[in-house]
Amino acid sequence: MFRNIAISLLVVMVVCIGYWGYLQKVDKDRLAIAHENTYQRAMHDLAYHIDQIEDELGSVLAMNSERQLSPTLADVWRVTSLAQKSLADLPLQGTDLEQSEEYLFKVGDFSYRTAVRDLEKQPLTPQEYETLQKLYTQAGTIRSSLRETQAMMMGQDMKWLALDESKRDEPTAAAGQNAFEKVNASVQGFSEVEWGATDAAIRNLNGELKDALAGRPKVSKEEAKEKARLYVQLDEEAEIKISDSAKALKYPAYSLVLEDPQNHVRYHMDMSVEGGEPIWFMQDRQVTQTNIGLYEAEQKAEEFLTRTGKSSMRLLDSAQYGHIGVFTFTSVQDEVRIYPDTVIVEVALDDGGIFSYVGRGHIIYHDATRIIPTPIWSKEAAQEKLNPRVDVMESHMAVIENDRKEEVLTYVFYGTIDRDTYRIFINAQTGEEEKVERMDRPEAPYQPKDHEIKEVLR
Repeated sequence: MFRNIAISLLVVMVVCIGYWGYLQKVDKDRLAIAHENTYQRAMHDLAYHIDQIEDELGSVLAMNSERQLSPTLADVWRVTSLAQKSLADLPLQGTDLEQSEEYLFKVGDFSYRTAVRDLEKQPLTPQEYETLQKLYTQAGTIRSSLRETQAMMMGQDMKWLALDESKRDEPTAAAGQNAFEKVNASVQGFSEVEWGATDAAIRNLNGELKDALAGRPKVSKEEAKEKARLYVQLDEEAEIKISDSAKALKYPAYSLVLEDPQNHVRYHMDMSVEGGEPIWFMQDRQVTQTNIGLYEAEQKAEEFLTRTGKSSMRLLDSAQYGHIGVFTFTSVQDEVRIYPDTVIVEVALDDGGIFSYVGRGHIIYHDATRIIPTPIWSKEAAQEKLNPRVDVMESHMAVIENDRKEEVLTYVFYGTIDRDTYRIFINAQTGEEEKVERMDRPEAPYQPKDHEIKEVLR
């Protein structure tokens, strides 16, 4: 009997130790996933900020108004600081990044010192314009190299945790280190640039949403479920979990998780309590194939907007990122496009399903009583205000928000300088240049060749 008790106790102890070990492994795996996600986010942010730097520098080159230069250069300085932080957050200790760090520092320093001076009295010199042109070209080189590195790491399933100092001898760690040293090498030679002689406030979207939703009829959790079901077209058998959203939001909202067992898809959604408006929703899955083109995907997005009561919107921008089509739609009133009043619809290019939706801009800015003023300047007179180097392709009228957050009526001109396309806004009441935006180029997918993979693995 004593022997049986001892064996039983031993078995219990083994089970307990095994279970404890299992819990330790689960906690370790969770921590590793959290760290990996943090590094992935930092890499994504770094690439995004470099894209922004290139876009803003390109916009400066197309501007013909000293009034617009200072805020745009200030924004370059702000985004450069964000890029420096993202680079510092990556686990790249021991990797030579001196040239990249120096480049970001000099871009930030140049843009800051230029933005804070009175450009009306001390306009940019030809030498400084030449510097901006070189910085713009260099930003494009870094962006391309960074995207190639990102594609290389994803293609080889390289983990950021493998770049830890303790694992530097592993092939994947060496590959990641070599890849980033190539990014750094792409910056070398930039030191020949002649550099010459207030951070923008982040918009409080949560506060604006709170104001826009205030006073609308409240919906119950059951009503929110039904609205959500209609938005993503799920039948009555689909399971929906709903809870109150995080207290960090300034407006009351529900967080929903919708299960689509038929298509093996899960949706996440935030919906306002006041008005029952979906703020955003997104499918929780990976899209790995492209079976339809952007034109067909655009039609799917338009069908979705019509079905959900937003048929008066017109396509503003479209792009493809990986296997997802991204479409920005703006509302139209009296043939004038209302740029702040937008929604973003993402379409999965494998099955044509609505992958995600963001409706913040539409909730905040949609106003059926908006009065559009009569323009004082003609389109022809406004076009004369453009940089003479811009070759105009098309135009239309739009209401936009200026730097003072005021709505203004503008003529919008799409034009090109060399290989770059710009969208330029001229105030229809004053003739002033309100804003210049460099349009994104279609980015070719990067697929590393065998000899490149072998080279980076050396």
